[in-house]
Amino acid sequence: MAVTLHLAQQPDADELLGRSPLAALVGMLLDQQIPMEWAFTGPYTLAQRMGSDDLDAHRIAAADPEEFAALLSEKPAVHRYPGSMATRVQQLCGYLVEHYEGDAEAVWRDVGSGKELLARLTALPGFGKQKSQIFLALLGKQFGVRPAGWREAAGAYGEEGGFRSVADITGPESLVKVRAFKQEAKRAAKEAKAAKEAKG
Repeated sequence: MAVTLHLAQQPDADELLGRSPLAALVGMLLDQQIPMEWAFTGPYTLAQRMGSDDLDAHRIAAADPEEFAALLSEKPAVHRYPGSMATRVQQLCGYLVEHYEGDAEAVWRDVGSGKELLARLTALPGFGKQKSQIFLALLGKQFGVRPAGWREAAGAYGEEGGFRSVADITGPESLVKVRAFKQEAKRAAKEAKAAKEAKG
């Protein structure tokens, strides 16, 4: 079930994310400490370097770690920390092979509730609670994966009409709004920290 996404802001990369559950998961995994578009372009770059039009969990999990890290490190690098992220991508794919026969969509295909889906996502290597809630919100808002209680399980990221995360990006305009929200959140956190230090 392909959907139209605008996370990489690059048609070919977004097309892959919209039709490949594994690409979407890997993009979400990469989405830390680098701009979102860079992270979500990563799966497409990786597929191309592997000579394929999609990612294969079995192939990635079985790849030689040094060779796989070299694929991510080639310029332009897939991530600011290509070595450690290569390990994480392989760990994620290894987990999917072991628990879901390499089928990323099986993580959410037959899920009974939002709570269960959140538990499945947080069990994935590299997925903490926040990342899992954002991905759960992305599944609900853009992929139509809406088990009972999905909005509650996604927390604030599941709210309708908010612009908090990648789950809310549907084009350039919403991207600007999400960026503004994140910058404001960072500024508020910095101020809170400074106030705390001043008190201490």
